[in-house]
Order: sequence, then C-alpha cells, then structure tokens
Amino acid sequence: MDTEELFEDIDTSQDITERYLGLSLWKFLMLLIIILLLGIYIGILLYGTNSFEVLLELQDYETYLQNDVIRLRDENAALQKEYFELKEISAR
Repeated sequence: MDTEELFEDIDTSQDITERYLGLSLWKFLMLLIIILLLGIYIGILLYGTNSFEVLLELQDYETYLQNDVIRLRDENAALQKEYFELKEISAR
C-alpha cells in the first residue's frame, strides 16, 4: 500500500470543527461569541458596578435606619418621662 492510497480515504473537505463537533466553523464561532457575551452579561449583572452601587446605597440606608432608631428611642424616653411627670402632677 502506498501512502497516497492511505490518504485518499481521509475526507479533507470538512473543517476541524465539522469533524470533531459537527458544526461548521461559522456556526462554531457564532456559538462561541454568544456564549462569551452571555458570560460577560451575567458577570456584569452579578459583579458589576450596579451591584456595587446598590450595596453602598443599602449600607448607607442601614446606617440611616440605625441612627433613626436611636433618635426615636431617645425621643420616646423623653416623651415617656414627660408623660409620667404630667400624670404624677394630675394625680395630686
């Protein structure tokens, strides 16, 4: 058997992607681009600047609420003190 006879049986008309993946090179590249863009989009959604900005806003809001709770607690204590003082005066 000659080496030319061995190579005659090999189909060289298909691309590598068609032989191994069953897709034409064009379809393979389009699929690869779509997967990359989808990965980038999901990465931006999860770890992007919007998520970071929302986190900072939520932390600021949490600080605001904690300060508001302290202020309202102090205000409530002062009002209760005033209420009991007025109640004591009216009881006499």
